Amino acid sequence: MFAVIKTGGKQFRVAANDRITIAKLEGNPGDTVAFGSVLMLTDGEKSTVGAPFLGDITVAGEIVEQTRGEKVIAFKKRRRQNSKRKRGFRAELTVVRITDILTGGKKPEMKKGEAAPVALKAGSEAVKGKAAAKPAKAAKTEAKAEGLDASNLSLISGVGPTIEKKLRAAGITSWNDIAAWTEADVAKWDEELKLRGRATREEWVEQAKELLAGKPPRAKADQAEQASGEDY
Repeated sequence: MFAVIKTGGKQFRVAANDRITIAKLEGNPGDTVAFGSVLMLTDGEKSTVGAPFLGDITVAGEIVEQTRGEKVIAFKKRRRQNSKRKRGFRAELTVVRITDILTGGKKPEMKKGEAAPVALKAGSEAVKGKAAAKPAKAAKTEAKAEGLDASNLSLISGVGPTIEKKLRAAGITSWNDIAAWTEADVAKWDEELKLRGRATREEWVEQAKELLAGKPPRAKADQAEQASGEDY
């Protein structure tokens, strides 16, 4: 039996006792974590695909260690401008051992004295304790954006068809993914996807947060403002 889960904007094929390295989760080694964003489950020759997630399937895991990825160097130089910049980046990662794939709505067994983990949907996870409070805030934010498709990256000003393809290929599929970027993330994606500073210049993170808060897309707002000015 194996399942396909989504976490940190990426998808992983997992089975019991597998070890996966994913974007950092809050928690300590030995803590239990539950992944509720299960895209597909295969048991023998039978496969079940979610739409987009399987609500009664939970993948349980245990944090093995908190680590960091290899250093990525971002070096930029502008010819004849006497300008150059060198920055290093190491991604914060978590190594997780998959302990079980639970069906029929079952929840992971808790260790003695351990608080229950929270199995979240829409690509989010939480470990016991303080992180359990985060999903409610995320759900509230997504509710404000009701009526708009959070997966429509083109509503962010500066994201055209070509850049949108690059983002989706990198596992960035919604405003939530971009809104969660840190300065280090912006530098990383700028280098890997060759964005040439567009994310910073066009304020993608701020735009994503505005869209999640229910504000109209900047591109449409600018068009409306121009149209109103032409009437006079």
